[in-house]
Amino acid sequence: MERIHRRLSRLIAPAAAPYWQVAPLAGVLAVFFLLPLAITVVVSFWRYTEYSMIPALVGDNYASVFAGCLAELPGLCVTFKTYLSTLKFCVLVWFVTLVLGFTLAYFLAFHVRSLTWQTVLFLLCTIPFWTSNVIRMISWVPLLGRNGLVNQALTGLHLVDRPVEWMLFSEFSVVLTFVHLNTMFMLVPIFNSMMRIDRSLLEAAEDAGASAWQTLWNVIVPLSRTGVLIGSIFVVTIVMGDFVTVGVMGGQQIASVGKIIQVQTSYLQFPLAAANAVVLLAVVLLIIVALNRLVDLRKEL
Repeated sequence: MERIHRRLSRLIAPAAAPYWQVAPLAGVLAVFFLLPLAITVVVSFWRYTEYSMIPALVGDNYASVFAGCLAELPGLCVTFKTYLSTLKFCVLVWFVTLVLGFTLAYFLAFHVRSLTWQTVLFLLCTIPFWTSNVIRMISWVPLLGRNGLVNQALTGLHLVDRPVEWMLFSEFSVVLTFVHLNTMFMLVPIFNSMMRIDRSLLEAAEDAGASAWQTLWNVIVPLSRTGVLIGSIFVVTIVMGDFVTVGVMGGQQIASVGKIIQVQTSYLQFPLAAANAVVLLAVVLLIIVALNRLVDLRKEL
């Protein structure tokens, strides 16, 4: 019996080792991600009053989220307008961060030959992360305000007759702040993908007579798509759920899905806010699935 027990333990131990190794991370993920997500889904089906929540299994909150959407066809209801506004910010920020992140990553990976200088310049790019998002966001107010430095420079150079009003508390300031806050989330994955590209492929393309643009489009871009996808997922998920940036830089005048959820929680409408959060999660997951259709992340990694 002892021999059989020893043989079984020898067979089981190596097979179970990977599960024991992943168990701590899985436990943290279950407690801090899956459990709160499950609670949010459950609460989204509860009823609520001005002062209490009533456990139930009804779809009233989801009906409230899309209330009036059918009646207002072919027009758009408030919910759809809010999602379109959020998606507009998402697309604009994604495009600008992609251009900036790809350009900076390309420069660092292929034009800076020294590893030391690559490290130094990369660290310079991370300097904004040394301060909190709130400080970096608010730092734009004295720059873009009516009496800010930008308007003072424009009026001092006689480029405008009066201060420009649209630079602050507008869609422009929201997009600008989002780009400032999230460009690094796009740059880092793309830079990592570019550093893995075999330089002999670039030499082969050059020997074959390819121009710099042809090499970029046919060699570097396809091999960097994993980084582009990962960076896109980061940017999309952050922008879709952000409500602080939209509220502060939009002057509390621009609607977003995250802002609606924040307002509902402030009025203690937790089941309704949970329903909105579940719908937002579904939309974000659909976007991620669509992005993953363009690049199969599992195969690329």
